[in-house]
Amino acid sequence: MCVGPVEFVEVRQDDPLAAPLLAELGREYQARYGDLSGTEYADMRSYPAEQFAPPGGVLVVGLSGGIPVAGGAFRRLDASTAELKRIWTSSEHRGRGYGKLVVAELERIARERGYRRVYLTTGPRQPEAVALYLSTGYTALYDRALPAEQIGVHAFEKQLGAAG
Repeated sequence: MCVGPVEFVEVRQDDPLAAPLLAELGREYQARYGDLSGTEYADMRSYPAEQFAPPGGVLVVGLSGGIPVAGGAFRRLDASTAELKRIWTSSEHRGRGYGKLVVAELERIARERGYRRVYLTTGPRQPEAVALYLSTGYTALYDRALPAEQIGVHAFEKQLGAAG
């Protein structure tokens, strides 16, 4: 259950509001997968910042009482598909439904921008992310009966309804 309202703001990748979430995301990736990149949250920065900016993309941060509690992004994969990236909830604010709010906000913006499909991937050591995507209507594009590590990258998709 969420504690208090969340205000979403669109930011750039280098915005100070995004910094704590991206830094924590990088630390968690390193803890789960090891130091694959050599730098903190280098994967997010491996994409040009413009990919997460309008008109094709976005990076949002959810604020509760002015404090960044969650965030996420999407970028244009193709003319009809947005690819969600870096859905994240601060470790201090997990279990309150913020992840679902981030996904819903990103889907709303994607729909408004004309995307009809959302695609995303997550890693084999992120069962919380898998549960989030399944609970928000995403279809797994892999055999869920296989062990997570055997699957490797876990891909999902969701068709978006018309903008309302």
